[in-house]
Order: sequence, then C-alpha cells, then structure tokens
Amino acid sequence: MVTSWLVPTGETRAASGDTPSASRIYRNVVAKDGFPTIEATTLHELFQNSVAKYSGEKLLGWRPIDAATGKAGPYEWLTYGEVNEKVQAIASGLAGLGVKAGDRVGVYGVNCCEWMMTMQACNRMSYECVPLYDTLGENAVEFIVNHSEAVVTVLDGRKLGSLAGAIKGINTAQFKNVVYWGQEDAAAVQVLTAAGVSVMSFEALAQAGAAKPVAAVAPKPDDYCTIMYTSGTTGDPKGVLLKHSAVVATLASLISFLKEVAGEAIGVGDSLLSYLPLAHIFDRTAEEMFIALGGSIGYWQGNVNTLVDDIGALKPSIFIGVPRVFDRIYNRVTDQINEAGGVKKLLFNWGFARKLFYIKKGLEQDKAAPFFDKLVFSKVKQRLGGNVKLIVSGGAPLAPHVEEFLKVAMCAPVVQGYGLTETCAASCIAVPDSWAMHTTNGPCTPCTELRLESVPEMNYDALNEAEPAGEVLLRGPQLFSGYYKQPEKTTEVLDADGWFHTGDIGTITKEGGLKIVDRKKNIFKLSQGEYIAVEKLEAIYKKSPSVEQVWVYGNSFKSVLVAVVVPKDDAIKAWAAANGKSGSVAELCKDPAAEAWLLAELQATGKENKTKGFEAIKGVLLEPEQFSVDNDCLTPTFKFKRPQLQKRYQAKIDALYDKLEAEEHAKAKAPKGAKA
Repeated sequence: MVTSWLVPTGETRAASGDTPSASRIYRNVVAKDGFPTIEATTLHELFQNSVAKYSGEKLLGWRPIDAATGKAGPYEWLTYGEVNEKVQAIASGLAGLGVKAGDRVGVYGVNCCEWMMTMQACNRMSYECVPLYDTLGENAVEFIVNHSEAVVTVLDGRKLGSLAGAIKGINTAQFKNVVYWGQEDAAAVQVLTAAGVSVMSFEALAQAGAAKPVAAVAPKPDDYCTIMYTSGTTGDPKGVLLKHSAVVATLASLISFLKEVAGEAIGVGDSLLSYLPLAHIFDRTAEEMFIALGGSIGYWQGNVNTLVDDIGALKPSIFIGVPRVFDRIYNRVTDQINEAGGVKKLLFNWGFARKLFYIKKGLEQDKAAPFFDKLVFSKVKQRLGGNVKLIVSGGAPLAPHVEEFLKVAMCAPVVQGYGLTETCAASCIAVPDSWAMHTTNGPCTPCTELRLESVPEMNYDALNEAEPAGEVLLRGPQLFSGYYKQPEKTTEVLDADGWFHTGDIGTITKEGGLKIVDRKKNIFKLSQGEYIAVEKLEAIYKKSPSVEQVWVYGNSFKSVLVAVVVPKDDAIKAWAAANGKSGSVAELCKDPAAEAWLLAELQATGKENKTKGFEAIKGVLLEPEQFSVDNDCLTPTFKFKRPQLQKRYQAKIDALYDKLEAEEHAKAKAPKGAKA
C-alpha cells in the first residue's frame, strides 16, 4: 500500500535576497525514475497511429434531430477511418484556400464532430488551432482574431452573426475566409462578403479538398498546435502557446495515471460525453486521450436542457465535469429524496450513512455497501448513464459535502483534479477510492513536478515541517511555452529554472495530496470556473454615485458574487426622502428596500462598464460604518484587509448566499410561467 503518492527528487531551497524559500521538489511515485511516454511525439502522429489501430471502430458520434418531432434520435457514428478521410478532405480544402503551415485557424462553436475534425485537420497541416469564444467579453472574438492573426475561421452557422458583428474591427487584410457548418445566416454572410471576406460551407470545403487532395505537412514536436486564450487576470485575454510535445506529454501523463494510479482500463467500447467547451483545455485533453486509447466521443446537442437525455443515450465510461454540474445533480437528488419522504428517505439516509462509514474506514466504494448500491444508489447511478467507471471534477474545488455525496451515491470512484490552461489542465489528480484524498486535488500527475514556494507577506512557509504551505509551482514537459506576443507576462509567471508560478496557495498532505487554500493575488475562481479579478471589479462598482466603499466577495464554492457596500450618507438620505422613508443611516442600511435600491445601482454601473455576466453583483449587505484602519478593515496604505473583512462579515455573507440560493431554488421548482 502506497503511504505517500509523492516522492522527493530535489532538496529544499533557502531564502536568498528577494527569492523566497521553497520546499523539496516532488514527483508522482510512479514517475520517480522518469516521465512516462507514448508512441507518438505529435498530435498528428497520435491520430494516425489510432486510425491505423482502430480504423473500423467508432470515433465521433452525434444525435440526429427528427425534423418532424424536434427530438434527438440514437447516436450515429463515424469510424476512425471515416473521420480520417474527412480530416484529409478538410485539411486539403483549407490548403486550397491558401492556408500555410504555421498559419492560425480559428474555430468557433459548440462541441461537435466538425469542431474536432477541423482541429485534426490543423494538426495534419501544421496549422495552429485558435479556439474562439465570447464568454471572455464583448470584444473577445475581435481581439482573438486580430491578436492571433488568424487567416480563416471555421464556425457554427449560428455564430455567423457574432462574427459579422465584429468584422468592422477585424483586420481583413489578413483575415480572408470563413467556413461554416450547419445553418447559413444569409444576412451575416452578406455583411461578411461586403467586408471582403469569402464565405463557404463546411461541405463545400470538404468537397473541394477531396477533389484536390494535398499531402500532410507533418508538424514537429516543438511546433505549436494551439493558441488557447484565457482570461485569468485583468485586461485582454492572454494567448497560451501550447506545443504538440506539451499536449502529448499530458496524454502520456493521463494514460499513466489511469493505468498505474487509478487502475482503470479505457479503450475500444468506452465513450466520453463531450459537453464541456472544446475551447477549454480540460475537455480537449480528455478527448485527445480517448482518441489515443481507441475510445469513442459522443457530442451533446449543445443544450443544457437536453444534457441528461444525451447522457442516457450515450452511457459514458468516464464523466468529467465542473462543480456547477455536480451541484445540480446533488440538489436534484436531495430534493427528490426529501419530497419522497417516508421509507424512501429513511432507506436513502440509512444507506448513505452506512456506505460513508465504510468508505472512511478504507473500503473501496463498490465494496462499502453493495446491498444499498443495488437497492438505492443504482437509481442515482443511472443519472450518468449507469456505465461510468470514473468521475472527474475540475475547474474549481468541489464543496466537501457534494464530493462526499458523489462518492457515496454515484457508485463510481470520484476524484478532483487541478490544473490550468498553462499546464495543459492535468497537473494533479486525486487517487480514486482513497479517503485520505478527500477534498484534495491529489498528487501531481506523472509528467509534472511540484514544489511550494513560501509567501512571507501572507505568512505561508513552505519549509514548515508540520504544515508546509506556499505558492504552487509546477514544472515539466506539459507546460506552455509562454503568452503569445506578451513576453513581459510570460516572465512574470515562468522563472529561469522552468517553474510556472500558479498564483495559487497550497498545502501538501502527508499522503501526497495537494490542497488549494488561498490565492497569492486577489484573483479567484467561481464554481463554474470563471476567474474574478476582484480589485478590478471593486474599482468599477466604486464608480456608482451612491457608493462610498465596496468590498466584493465570492469563492470557488459559489457561482455568483455578493458585496458589502458603504453607501454615501447623502445618497441614501436622498433615496429615503424620495421614498417616504425616515431614520438614521444605520437604520436605513437595515431596510431591504435600501438594499434593493443599491443593488440596482451597482448592476446599472456594471452594465455601463460592460462587465461580464458572471462579474455581476447578485446580493448586497449595507454597512453604515466606513472601512478604516481603526476598525481593522484597511491597511495603513488603505488597501482592504480581506481576511479580516471576511471574518467580520462571514455570518452575514453565509446568510445572504443562503437567501439567494433559496430564491434560485424556488425559481427552478416553479412551473414555467408561474412566479416563485
């Protein structure tokens, strides 16, 4: 039995000048003698190897929609060989448009077969794939196309309007072609054509390529396969440069983890549901791994309302998700159990307690309570199709009670992972069926090195023997090569020894599990995985004419932001006079109507400043007393003392979140058209 999944491979580092002390360097125990590899050095080579091995096996699947009923039918499939033929045609078609090796090709739309085939065509011809998506802000598409110098974009026909809306700001001297799949948007096509951009259908591109086939331009391991844009911090999105070798190393790491750590065999006959955005590294690496192993990828319909139906139709072998997805499963199941009441609730709670007890004792989940698995939990298991071998959560931390629920009720091992776009997602993954890994992200994966660096200004000491803590540093062949056209940003996070400074503060358990406990900078993720640059938002909301001070709060277990606001005395008094209210400022701050008024003011300010949807304030607490040095809310340089503010308001914040969640829950349960 492994006592710790991390082994030291380097010594500690003492503090020297401006360089803080750092822990020992760690590797996964299965990589103590070297990083694992696979039989490929580029993604093109990997795909061709799998085509040769699995030519007749199912690769990409979709659900055709019945034109009469609007309902989706069973999955239909393209084999590895059939996909390869289409990829060759698409690659040749793009070459026919004048796209050359090293050029950037944008891809824009929901996950589907066309998305993956375009990406494989890029790999075949040494093009750099540039995912486009609009959740990074109003002008993100325009910025990414221009910044990456994309020459063509392949997109879902439903995105033609968005691209047409941005075309005035796009450099059409370099951006010449658009290829769309699905339904044509005639008005958008007209706008694009008028701007000098050629537009054609995906089918026409493939036909042209099939008529004039072009030989592959095989990439080298050190060639870039993608520029993946990420928000992460304030300002414009950053283009993360990833080489073929980095993604291949990630796949070698994941395959080694599955085989040597998780003990799971994935191959022909296994399937993955693709619904997390392919524009993000988490889903992309999962899909590439299934291709490497001969598995199948089934694409969702692109509608969250039919996701459960897609799961039931595909019955995936591995289910990857983010906390928000698992929160919804938890809420639905617990609601149904509570509504059922009586014997059903009694049996569920009894079985849950018994199984959890034995899991904590060290039994594997399938041996902890087999009777209750058959009687009770098999019904919950069916929510993910019934065939799941492993459940992986990433993007943000799972709430402990939700992780506990999944481990008991889903009848499959459940693990959390940790990683960033800059590390190809898979930096750490917990060990399945190990209670010691509960609430941790587990050890670093087999192609990653890990160490902690002290952060003295926050009292985190990486050399503390009892509880080492510090900024998480990662190194290895999975790492990105830098931010495109932003060398100054690159040097901020990549040091001379090859360590990537994540900005996350972590601790390492004695069993070798990484646990994220803080952020070095005031940036954090919401539960859906979106980054929040809180100081930037506070500066925006401070612009509201009624606001004296505003402290914005959120955390990785919540999907929305709240704020504690000190209103301007004259503003709240003017509001009171206009609304027939009276009392002192302290009394007015307790009035729910005043909270609603100031919330509306903040939301209006946010819209005026073009904040993103997830950056909106959803609830407020009003505070009559200004934050100050005297009340320990500000530093001597008048910066927020965030830990002290959180301690001061935590109980009220928790109550506010409870209220918001209850309201959201009531809305979800209310019949359509009815008021909750």
